[in-house]
Amino acid sequence: MPPKPKTPTARLPTTDPLRVWFRFIRLSRRISAAVTSELRTLGLSVPQFDILSTLTEGEGISQQELADKRYVTKGNVSGLIDRLVEGNLVERHPFPDDRRFYALYLTAEGRELAEKGMAIQHAYVMRTLGKLTQADLGDLDRIVTNWREFVRADMEAIASKPAKAG
Repeated sequence: MPPKPKTPTARLPTTDPLRVWFRFIRLSRRISAAVTSELRTLGLSVPQFDILSTLTEGEGISQQELADKRYVTKGNVSGLIDRLVEGNLVERHPFPDDRRFYALYLTAEGRELAEKGMAIQHAYVMRTLGKLTQADLGDLDRIVTNWREFVRADMEAIASKPAKAG
C-alpha cells in the first residue's frame, strides 16, 4: 500500500499590525468627523463638548485638574474655558482658600447642552458600535484594554529614558 499523501497544513493568514493600525486610524478619523458634524448642530466643537461633558462628571475642579483629566495642557484648556464662560455655559468661582485659582461650574445652559451632546454621542454609538454582538463587544473591549496597557508601558519606558545630550 502506497503511503498516504501528506495533507498540507492549513495556514492561518497572518494579520499585519501596521495594516490594522491604519484601519484603526481611518476609523477613528471617520468617527471624529461624524461626531464633529453632529455636535456642530448644537453649536459646539468637540473640545468644547469634551470640557462640558467632563464637568458633568464633577464640577468645582480647577482648570489644571480639568486639563489633567483631558490629557492636555492648562494653556489648551484656558482659551476653551474663556469661550465657554463668554457663551454663558461655564462659570468660574474663586477657590475660597486661594483666590488665584478658580473652580469651574456648568451653568444651567451648559448642563443642558452637555446632556444634548451626550445624547447625540449615545445615539451614534448605538447606531454603530452598538450593532456588534455582545461577544464581539467583549472581544473588542479586551483587545482595546490590552492595547492601552501596551501603550502605557511604552510611554513609561520612553519617559524613563535619560534625555540625550545634544
